[in-house]
Amino acid sequence: MRLNRIRQAALEGRVAVGHMLMEFDTPGIAKLCSLAELDFVLIDMEHGPLEIPQVARLISRLKATDIAPVVRVPALEYHFVARVMDAGAHGIMAPNVRTAEQAHRLNEAMRYAPIGNRGLGLGTAHNDFQRPDPVSYMKAANARNVLLCQIESETALSNLEEIAAVRGVDCLWVGHMDLTQSMGIVGQLQHPAFLAALRKVTAAARARGLLAGIQPGDLQQARDWMGLGFNMISYSTDIGVYASALVEQVEALRSAAPRD
Repeated sequence: MRLNRIRQAALEGRVAVGHMLMEFDTPGIAKLCSLAELDFVLIDMEHGPLEIPQVARLISRLKATDIAPVVRVPALEYHFVARVMDAGAHGIMAPNVRTAEQAHRLNEAMRYAPIGNRGLGLGTAHNDFQRPDPVSYMKAANARNVLLCQIESETALSNLEEIAAVRGVDCLWVGHMDLTQSMGIVGQLQHPAFLAALRKVTAAARARGLLAGIQPGDLQQARDWMGLGFNMISYSTDIGVYASALVEQVEALRSAAPRD
């Protein structure tokens, strides 16, 4: 079984660095991501057009690298979790987790008995179409795979300690735009109340030995948030990186072009 580089980074005491794919389902995208030596890639099914067949293809391509594929499911439902895990995901990002009970159900859906109740379908993509010994495989998969619970509401903040205490939760991940929306300060990422919320999340994660995750859009934002204790960083999205680079380079080209 392949190692999960997210867990490896945590064991080494370094920040796990990743990137989010929302749009680009292309044959070369996994190898392009590997050029950056990413620890993980988030494959987004919540806000982008990617569906299960595309997600399965992306996971298959990522197997040619040592990057850990994690899928953000569109809703907190067993059939989404089970299908992407059986496609070979190394974990789940769950949007808008509000309660400990939701976190508990997600862990059960993602992990095998005796920890969870994930259905046992062996010999498919997550086993590279081989049939492993079921007992050893179940134990290893439970230990390798990760559950990222997104903290995106004031309700989640009020239940933060209980969510962090759920067995199987590996990361408290701040969805910063949705959290500011819930707090009535949408997009105000320097607001004192939002910064206090970030500190509350990192403190809860640190107290439980969990990762604290977030997705900055630029390098300064990444520095600021790592300074607050975030140690799992997804740097921007495929859309964001491509659009920013294209605009910057085309503007530079036009500036360099001769004028009459």
